[in-house]
Amino acid sequence: MCLGIPGKITEIYEKDTLKMGKLDFGGVTKEVCLAYVPEAQVGDHALIHVGFAISLMDEDEALETLKLIKEVMDFEEEIGQEKPADG
Repeated sequence: MCLGIPGKITEIYEKDTLKMGKLDFGGVTKEVCLAYVPEAQVGDHALIHVGFAISLMDEDEALETLKLIKEVMDFEEEIGQEKPADG
């Protein structure tokens, strides 16, 4: 299973002939390749997989995706804290 994480484009530039950008992932900024979404603009939200923007998404969809990812992470943390039953 692959996981895509939404981020907000804060800067766009060219690097080695590729369209690149800086994206904000809830306070963490990373460099991402935007070559697959040439229509991307600063302020857009994009779905990122292994350093590549694979699609654009609206803000509501991005926020809902981040909320679901957080719920999964919280659930995994909760399960990890459960103690095994004595058998």
